[in-house]
Amino acid sequence: MTTRTRMNVYFDPELLKQVEALSLRRQVSKSAIIEAAVASFLSGDTSDRLEAAMSRRLDKIGRQLGTLDEDLAVLGETVSLFVNIWLASTPPLPEGAQASARAKGAERFERFMQTLGRRLASGDRFLKELSRDIDSAEGNAAPARYD
Repeated sequence: MTTRTRMNVYFDPELLKQVEALSLRRQVSKSAIIEAAVASFLSGDTSDRLEAAMSRRLDKIGRQLGTLDEDLAVLGETVSLFVNIWLASTPPLPEGAQASARAKGAERFERFMQTLGRRLASGDRFLKELSRDIDSAEGNAAPARYD
């Protein structure tokens, strides 16, 4: 039989309410809960749990970085493909048409920036749409060709 020593301690009333509630839920004495909490505090379990929680968070951040890396690769390939196709299919303009083409280009760029601003503000993202399109089209049709 283990010998126990009585000790009087003072608790914040809210903390004592939490201990009492846990005691009722688990159907164990308040002394057993407090003894287990002190033993856990002294044993270093707290640091192990903190380390485990930190490890889980770091793993989650690592997975998020992996997703961002994939998204960035898709974005880079998309821009590269667009520029390649645009450069290959756009004929040079004669000198007389370049000024009006620059003005039209500036107008189109302004509309593009406004549209981009609206999409970013609304939370719509190209890569989310792309993944939804791919998921819905899986098995429905042959892949598109761009050559």
